[in-house]
Amino acid sequence: MLAIFACRRLAGLLALLVAPAALAELPVDEVGRVETLSVPLSPHLVWTSDGLLRRIVLADLESGDTLGMIDGGYGVTAALFARTRPELYVPETFYSRGSRGERTDVLSVYDALSLRPVAEVPIPARRAMNMLPTANAALTDDDRFALVFNMTPATSVSVVDLEQRSFAAEIATPGCSLVYAAGARRFLMPCADGALLVVSLDESGREASKVRTRPFVDPWSDPVTEKAVRGGDEWFFVSFEGRVHAVDVSGHELHFAEPWDLFSAAERSEGWRIGGRQHLAVHAASRRFYSLVHQGPPDTHKDPGSELWVYDLAQRRRVDRIALRSPGLTYLGEPIDPGPDVFWPLDRLYEWVLSRIGMGVDGIAVTQDERPLLVTGSSFSGSLGIYDALSGEFLHRVAPGNTTTLVLQVPWETVEATR
Repeated sequence: MLAIFACRRLAGLLALLVAPAALAELPVDEVGRVETLSVPLSPHLVWTSDGLLRRIVLADLESGDTLGMIDGGYGVTAALFARTRPELYVPETFYSRGSRGERTDVLSVYDALSLRPVAEVPIPARRAMNMLPTANAALTDDDRFALVFNMTPATSVSVVDLEQRSFAAEIATPGCSLVYAAGARRFLMPCADGALLVVSLDESGREASKVRTRPFVDPWSDPVTEKAVRGGDEWFFVSFEGRVHAVDVSGHELHFAEPWDLFSAAERSEGWRIGGRQHLAVHAASRRFYSLVHQGPPDTHKDPGSELWVYDLAQRRRVDRIALRSPGLTYLGEPIDPGPDVFWPLDRLYEWVLSRIGMGVDGIAVTQDERPLLVTGSSFSGSLGIYDALSGEFLHRVAPGNTTTLVLQVPWETVEATR
């Protein structure tokens, strides 16, 4: 108890020391002016979702600047990023009385450069609203259709034609949940028995076929998390015990690779496990696979990670271990860490306080350029930790003004659409 009290006292002291810098007078903004993002877009941009303020914020990972934000309505906000045109799409829910009343669900279309809303498509008012960071919605690989997962608790998928700006169809998917794109007219859904439901669309966005695969995991002995990541034509699902199940979607039939392990028997005996809300990332060009890990008992797969283990996908072996720092503390969106431009004689004390608080990292993302950056976040802070994704070197922290960090998205595909 004394240690906890001391940490609180130190945190309060740090907040008082930083307050004058955080509250420095700012110039008055010009009302009504809309800026546009410079093109080509930098690959070192990240969208981060704030679950309390119900918005996503665009931040520059190099400069630390906040470039814009989008209000996503009710629930956790996450966007879909087109590869072939400068647009992004956000499934949104609104109630006529704020938190109650008549419900309206839409897929909103935003200009990727100005972030202005340009259109919205009404969809059935039953999209799933949960705390999952991924797979509640997806784009088909050719950007033609948006797919929105519904749960009432019956499960289905709403299909939106993005060229026609119209609702195309609702497809019933009993026993299967979430959506993972698998081609221009196809998507996957994990099912309760460990199988995958493969749904193909026709040119109008309606159901062309539904095929259920054999179970590729045993959900009773070692289930996979739903937080799969994609590298090229492969989806990587990881089980609670750290087994990697790769699904190749390049062909007409899905190909299930032989599973492999993130942990050796000795590492398992030491209690190493996966952990976090958004615990996986892939750098497609280098074929590096990143996994948040921690030491803990069974069923702690959502606990924050203390380290990031890096694997070579070709060799299926670990090539690096990165000891993670805390993403940092924020108060009402403001960083307690004043940043590199303010003289700060208590760096070591600040890092010590962060280590004693033990916030941990529960979300990661990796940019997809030749000099990739690793982004880390915590559900209990709006600050982000930035690392060199190849060397593991900690670079700095970025505070985009959020109070929490529930989703990290690196919209590198948008770069192609805006060159």
